[in-house]
Amino acid sequence: MSTLEISDLRKSFGAVEVLKNINLSARSGEFVALVGPSGCGKSTLLSMIAGLESVTSGEIRIDGHLVNDEAPKDRDIAMVFQSYALYPTMSVRQNMSFGMECRGIPKAEQDREIERVAAMLQITPLLNRKPGQLSGGQRQRVAMGRALVRDPKMFLFDEPLSNLDAKLRIEMRSEIKKLHQAVGKTTVYVTHDQIEAMTLATRIAVMNKGILQQYDTPDEIYRRPANMFVAGFMGSPTMNFLTAVVTEPQDEAMLRLDGPGDVMLPLPDGAAPPPAGSRVVLGIRPEHFSPVAARRAERKAIRSVPVTAAIDMLEPTGSETILMGRIADQPVVLTCEPDEAPRVNEEACFEIDIDRVCLFDPKTEVRL
Repeated sequence: MSTLEISDLRKSFGAVEVLKNINLSARSGEFVALVGPSGCGKSTLLSMIAGLESVTSGEIRIDGHLVNDEAPKDRDIAMVFQSYALYPTMSVRQNMSFGMECRGIPKAEQDREIERVAAMLQITPLLNRKPGQLSGGQRQRVAMGRALVRDPKMFLFDEPLSNLDAKLRIEMRSEIKKLHQAVGKTTVYVTHDQIEAMTLATRIAVMNKGILQQYDTPDEIYRRPANMFVAGFMGSPTMNFLTAVVTEPQDEAMLRLDGPGDVMLPLPDGAAPPPAGSRVVLGIRPEHFSPVAARRAERKAIRSVPVTAAIDMLEPTGSETILMGRIADQPVVLTCEPDEAPRVNEEACFEIDIDRVCLFDPKTEVRL
C-alpha cells in the first residue's frame, strides 16, 4: 500500500508546456482516474509518475519519498500499457515470469505467484499459449497478470481498454474494478472515456490543455462541476448550456432565457442571486428534464418548473430515448423513457428539476 503526492508539477518539451502546475494526491488504496480529451497531458503525467518522462519542475512522492530522479525499476510500480506490450515469442507463463526472473526470484516462488494470479484472472488454461493465439480481452488479462505477479506498491494503467470493442470494454471494466477491490492497491488510471472514470474511480482528475480542472469524487464532479469544461466533458449525453439574463420581477430574482417566449425560471435553491441584468449560463443535464405527462409520484418532492420544448429529432437507444429539441429557440438534448417520448415536430411540456441546475459565469466559465 502506498500514497502518491504530486506538487506543483510542470513538464515542458522545449518551449511547449504540456503540464502546468499539477497538484493532486492519492491515499493508500485509492483508485484515481485521469481523464480529459486527447492531448490534455494525462498520459504524460502517468509517464512521469512511472519515471518514463523527466520532471521539468515540481515533485512526485511515493509513500512520502521523492522519486523525481529515481529510475522506473526503483519506484516499485507496475504499468499496464494500451498496447499490452507482450513479448510475442514468449508464452503467457513466460511473459508473466520474465520480470520476476530479472529480479532473481526463485523458480518455485515464480510458479506460485503465476498460478495464484492466473486463477484470479481466469487465464490458467492460457498459460502455454502465445499472445498471437489470444483475443484482445485475453491479452489484456495477461498484461494485468504480468503486473500483478510483481506485487508492486502501485498500479498504473494507460488507456488499457481503448483497443477493445464496446461489449468487451464493459466486461473488462468490471474485471478491473473487482481486481482493485481484491488487491486494494493504489491505482492511477488514464482514460479519455468519462464513463470508465465514473464507474471505476474513487476520485477523478479532469484535465484540459495541461491544466487540472477539477479533482474530486465522481458524484461531486457530476453534480457540482467546477466549470463549463468539466460540466460538458463529464456526462453522456453532455450537459445543456442555456444563456439567460437575471431579472427581478416583484423583487424576486429570476432567470429569463434568451430567445422568444419570455421563458422565466427561478434560481436554483441555495444559489446566490447575481445582480439584476447579469448574464449567466444555465447548465442542465438531459436527465433533469421529465415529461409532465409522466406524473411520477416521486417528483412530488422535487422543485420542478414547467417548460415547453419543440422536438426536432428522436434517438431511441432501447433503455431510453434521446430527444433533440429547442427551448426558447436554444438547442437542448433531453432524455426520457421510451413510452414517454413525444413525437417529432411537436411541442411537449417538460419539468426541469431546477435545484439540479448549475449556474456559470459566461466570461470565466466558472460555476457560480
